[in-house]
Amino acid sequence: MIPLGLKLSVALVLLFGFARHHVAGICRVEHCTNSTTCVLSADQRRCKCASGYYADQCDQNADIKVLCGKDFMAIRAKEDYFRYHNVPLESLHLPNKSCRPQRKVIDGVPYYMAKISKDEYRICGGKPLMVRGNIIRNPVIKMDFTCVYPSIRTVSLPFPVIHFSSEMVMYMDELDAKIQMMLYTDQSYSKAYRSAPTIELRDKVYVEVAVTEPADFFLLRVEKCWATQSPQPNTTEGLVYTLLQNGCVSDETVSFLNVSDGQSGHNGESSTVRYSFAMFRFTAEPHDFYLHCTVELCVPEDHLSCKPNCNSISKREAVRADPSLGLLSYGPIRVEMPERLQSSILVTVVLPVVGIWIMGLFLIILITVVKAGSKRLALQEER
Repeated sequence: MIPLGLKLSVALVLLFGFARHHVAGICRVEHCTNSTTCVLSADQRRCKCASGYYADQCDQNADIKVLCGKDFMAIRAKEDYFRYHNVPLESLHLPNKSCRPQRKVIDGVPYYMAKISKDEYRICGGKPLMVRGNIIRNPVIKMDFTCVYPSIRTVSLPFPVIHFSSEMVMYMDELDAKIQMMLYTDQSYSKAYRSAPTIELRDKVYVEVAVTEPADFFLLRVEKCWATQSPQPNTTEGLVYTLLQNGCVSDETVSFLNVSDGQSGHNGESSTVRYSFAMFRFTAEPHDFYLHCTVELCVPEDHLSCKPNCNSISKREAVRADPSLGLLSYGPIRVEMPERLQSSILVTVVLPVVGIWIMGLFLIILITVVKAGSKRLALQEER
């Protein structure tokens, strides 16, 4: 187990030996118009690129990203960043020169990535008690990174606590992301159902879809949610009802909730999405149903496009092309008919039917009595 607040650091080092490897990191002063990409000296006579930016006008982003996985840590930057500085892949290594980065192509973009597992950490020169790790080429170009892992503790109870949930794993940006869907008993989202829930008709159903590992890194967007009578999400048998479509509300009772205060919230703004809807049932049996949701992961840099624009769906769809979706299924969710509705059914359906039968029986008896009386009268007249 990794203790609380432990910062693991590894330095990716560039081998020197050729004059062409020297980088001053300067840019032209007249091009330094954006303070986020370039930095002017106090006398405004010199200019250098901000960390992570490069090129003559400091307008290129190296897309430096630190990946802190459960069993590994890694850092990557665009290949073009190193090519611009004339640094070949062969010149990069960790403190142990046998541990070298590799070239990776992600979404069509080539990167140089250094990745070590927890077993290789010490071998490759990791220093577990350093405050920060440095990727150093020379004193001018330096990229700081830190992986902070929470403590992992095991507690036990005399009885098991097992939540009724759906779970899946998606792979994105060299990370395995674990996503979970659960139903809760009320809007506090403090108590999850431990078995298949039975919910009264028209009561609120509280749904939570969350990225549980790694926590608070990815943004989560629920793309579509629908209910089926079958546990199979794409079945063609039985009835189907859509609650969410294209990340937007499709059922008038659906509302997104803010994770922190339970008030009105939005889809795609954090690693947890909460929404509620009014319990319903299908008109045909079985009345129980299964809930299915497709989800999409977004990196923090894509926060603007991750949030659906429900006022302009066509515009959003033009920007977001063919995202990778994961599927979660939950159920069965059982419907409980409220007592007032059962009483209403008794009054509106059962009692009228019983009344008709009683009235019919009364008429039959009346007709029989009248006929018997007529016969007796006729016999008396004949005598």
